[in-house]
Amino acid sequence: MLNRIYFYLVTRENKKVIKIEKAVISDAEKLTEIMKAAFDEEARRWLPNQEIPDYNIQPPGYSSVEMTKYMIEELIYFKIIYDSDIVGGIIVSITGMSFGRIDRIFLAPDFQGKKIGSRVIELIEEEFPAVRTWDLETSSRQVNNHHFYEKMGYRTTFKTTDEYCYIKRKESSTAIEGLTKNQDLGNAQYENCNMSHTEFYQVNAEDSSFSNSNLMKTHFSNCNLGHSKFQNINFRHSFFADLNLSYSKMRLVTLAGVRFLDTNLGDDKEPISFERCELQGTTIKNSSLRNMQIENCDITGMTIDSIPVEKLLEVYYQEIKK
Repeated sequence: MLNRIYFYLVTRENKKVIKIEKAVISDAEKLTEIMKAAFDEEARRWLPNQEIPDYNIQPPGYSSVEMTKYMIEELIYFKIIYDSDIVGGIIVSITGMSFGRIDRIFLAPDFQGKKIGSRVIELIEEEFPAVRTWDLETSSRQVNNHHFYEKMGYRTTFKTTDEYCYIKRKESSTAIEGLTKNQDLGNAQYENCNMSHTEFYQVNAEDSSFSNSNLMKTHFSNCNLGHSKFQNINFRHSFFADLNLSYSKMRLVTLAGVRFLDTNLGDDKEPISFERCELQGTTIKNSSLRNMQIENCDITGMTIDSIPVEKLLEVYYQEIKK
């Protein structure tokens, strides 16, 4: 359905048509080009000192076609069309039925200030009428964004010298069945309970424990799981994306069929360590292996650019003996 939906708005001033359509992979290069131009222009305006990173102004992967493809495939990504041209995009995440998040919205610099963004926000809300709560973040430096989101009904929930967090709540005219709100449920215990299709939003579950429970198809989005511990867990066929796993430890983990795509070592560049791991048949392509070390490992059948490593080592040892 999402691939077919579209919306129109004919402006009174110039009769131009604004619509949003679900983005497809063939749009990735165009959308990446527009996103880069939009965010680079924001950086020129709000970051006079380019050495100071601001990931709300220039989010990670904003200039990467591969990142755009990932977001088109895994998130809800609409292209914004003005008359007949793609001029921007809006990316949202929907958690459960009632909670939405605007991950990114961008317009080509030449098309800003034409009231396109405000109408796109309205169209997204119309497309997901069951969503009662929308949230987003923006840079504290982008004062124009603050005015824009406040005009659209968003209110500040948290702000620092670097970031403003906004939320918009749409009041329902009818009571919502099963809604528990603004209650202290700390230190409660639940045993043998059916909680399928339960939704949690802005819930503090620090130090909570789940044991012998069925969490299949659970969706975690924009959550802080730092210092968490997962033991004896079945993650088979799970999907992990856009995660920060820095300094995490994996031990006695089965990785059969696991794929690592578009990963990096973060700002600290702390290397990954594999010890006593079964990596038979693993393939590494288009990756940076600078300063990588392999010691005391079975390299039978291992190749680099189709050249057997055993042969390379054989030639190497012959050379050093000369």
